[in-house]
Amino acid sequence: MSSLPSDKSRSLTPAVHSGEPARFAHDALTLPIIQTATYTFENTAELVAYMEGHREREEYGRYGNPTVRVVEERIAALEGAEDAVVFSSGMAAITSTVLALVGQGAHVVLFNDCYRRTRQFVTTFLARFGVRHTLVGSADLAGLEKAIEKDTKLVISEAPTNPYLSVVDLPRMAEICKEHRVKSLIDATFATPINLRPVELGIDLVVHSATKYLSGHNDVLAGAVAGKAGLVSLVRDVRHMMGAVCDPHAAYLVHRGMKTLALRVSQQNAASQAIAEVLEAHPKVKRVWYPGLPSHPNHAVAKAIMTGFGGVVTFELKGDLASTGRFIDALRIPRIAPSLGGVESLVEQPALMSYFELSSEAREKIGIRDTLVRYAVGIEDTHDLIDDLQQAFAVAAIPD
Repeated sequence: MSSLPSDKSRSLTPAVHSGEPARFAHDALTLPIIQTATYTFENTAELVAYMEGHREREEYGRYGNPTVRVVEERIAALEGAEDAVVFSSGMAAITSTVLALVGQGAHVVLFNDCYRRTRQFVTTFLARFGVRHTLVGSADLAGLEKAIEKDTKLVISEAPTNPYLSVVDLPRMAEICKEHRVKSLIDATFATPINLRPVELGIDLVVHSATKYLSGHNDVLAGAVAGKAGLVSLVRDVRHMMGAVCDPHAAYLVHRGMKTLALRVSQQNAASQAIAEVLEAHPKVKRVWYPGLPSHPNHAVAKAIMTGFGGVVTFELKGDLASTGRFIDALRIPRIAPSLGGVESLVEQPALMSYFELSSEAREKIGIRDTLVRYAVGIEDTHDLIDDLQQAFAVAAIPD
């Protein structure tokens, strides 16, 4: 493990100003929404200059948009990356990146706690086109090194993962990938660039579901990929072909959300740490997973590479599927929903929300227990959230 360089600031300022020109069109203070699908040329000379590469400008909406470009530059600045490209959703960002880097007959390594749709894309969809894969255990770098083959092109992980918030040693992962000339991709949606910057730790590309913390208000779908300019250019070319562009109004909402990103994440970090500590001491809670707790298996790694531990707390209750449902229903502040990262707290029972089609036995085999709860902490008052948890324990009659 290696610690994050001490000179890497998590200043509030870049979240507010980075990527913006000195002045916007028409002297607007906020980012203008350039709501157009196509762009005109004044004359043939301007068209020729553009085609010859002498004039930087937009041509058609699928290839770029000035509103979107400001968002891309802000994300790149926050990540400490050379460039970034924005998509219509987080999954569009992930799938386009994999398609850009992986060809027929290639081999991909995934950590087995990657987002289930990412796993599904690689293990079922790409398998139809001759792409092979290997799954390795959570944060298992020894397993990663053994899994790499001569045709391996890409290693995919998350940091932290969902729902157990595992944190892989990213500097060591980057070293392994570079030793074997394999590209590395980290989904850092849960961390945000406020808590973790994978590119600065040697990772090639970082992806975000901008739907979550970057926008922060549960009102827009978007995704982003950041990294070295050459790799981002390859991903952008796939976006040009596949058409998964972020519309300018969605980009505007992400841009507006990022202005408060550092403030929101700071509050969510502090509240989640306090909630995790209360839950860990509670007699009705069997176990808590939060990287900020010394009891978390990856606490030392998280402490070394992260500046905050995030806004999601996962915990297992004593009881069963039904009593866990009663506990969630008794909560008054969080809404029952499958997302995270917004200003509102959300809660879910993964066994029902994402794995309902599986039996309890099948869920248990993949680590999804019936009594598991994922709590995505918003920006409400921390004491209110803790008081709400306490009253829900009493109402739901969870056994000690």
